[in-house]
Amino acid sequence: MSITTPQVNLVFDRKKKASEDKEGIIEIRVSYDYKKKYISTGIKVLPSQWKKDTVYNHPDANNLNRIIDEKVREVRKTILDMIDEENIDIMGISERIRKNNEPKESFLDFCSQRAEIRKYGKSKDNQDRYDRFLRFFKTWGKIRDFEDLTPSNIIILDKDLSSMKENSKWHNYHRFLNSFILDAINEGLMKKNPYKDLGIKKGASEGIERYLTPEEFERIKNVELPMNSLRRVRDVFVFQTYTCLSYSDLRDFDVSNIQEVNGMKVYTGNRNKTGERFTIPLLQPALHLIYIYRGKLPVISNVKYNYYLKIIAQAAGIDKPVSTHWARHTGATMLLNEGIDMQIVSKICGHSSIRMTEKIYAKLLDETVVNALKKLDK
Repeated sequence: MSITTPQVNLVFDRKKKASEDKEGIIEIRVSYDYKKKYISTGIKVLPSQWKKDTVYNHPDANNLNRIIDEKVREVRKTILDMIDEENIDIMGISERIRKNNEPKESFLDFCSQRAEIRKYGKSKDNQDRYDRFLRFFKTWGKIRDFEDLTPSNIIILDKDLSSMKENSKWHNYHRFLNSFILDAINEGLMKKNPYKDLGIKKGASEGIERYLTPEEFERIKNVELPMNSLRRVRDVFVFQTYTCLSYSDLRDFDVSNIQEVNGMKVYTGNRNKTGERFTIPLLQPALHLIYIYRGKLPVISNVKYNYYLKIIAQAAGIDKPVSTHWARHTGATMLLNEGIDMQIVSKICGHSSIRMTEKIYAKLLDETVVNALKKLDK
């Protein structure tokens, strides 16, 4: 009859090599399913110093017994873990104990290492975002080791970020933390994502709320600006609006990718973010800016770009937190409002599917609905 639960015992001088003046080794024997595994304690004593599974009559008996007890507890804990996992392998106990005793990497160290990998080949702006998150996360300091990654600690983080908007909270902090957790799970360092059962709000991913009305866009185009640097930023924003390019694709704009199709200039390429193909017919205002800047648009860093856009919006009397991504949304919304088919807008934006376009631009300007009904009414 096989043993259903591994049995743990101490064994002295199993190979019968000890003598009156020669020490014997003390081992831990694990018996299970007709198999036996012997694990050395690393402790040797004389036969006269071993009695009833205890070292005695030895100058360091207390310390040696403490070491033996710790090793037995370690073996028992490993067996319990195997039972919980429903995978009892007594032959793998020693290797498992060895791995458990290796110096453990903290989650903070893991994040720092993974950030270097994630930053590789990315723009400086993206690299700076990782650095800002890590500075915040280390200063916050309530999650340092893998054991600290619990739903309760994620909730504490969310509450500590309570002064932030839901969208910013997720995209600037929770999203980065979640990405590192997913990396750790993929590498076998964690089993469960603490975010899984939490209802952390992600906010709008690419909400149509972030756009300018046609009237606001005209004010941006025509506002008097005191500095050339602001005027250049405004021109880039206008070009971005007419082309619906994202910032990363705008930064990589290359005039050599312009071709002529049916008498119209067309800019083609693949999105940096998704790899999806985009096809953008270049309207006259966009072509005019390409001509002015001789094909080399004055694109600056994303951080400075967004900072200058706030100043430009203020000068135009627009009380909205305008940023680079607003240009893309504004351009796509204007196309839809002019009656351009959703599928064509999807191709211009380089979305993976028309469903993505519908999801982002499901809510159109009121005037779109009104204009459509006016046509029907006539």
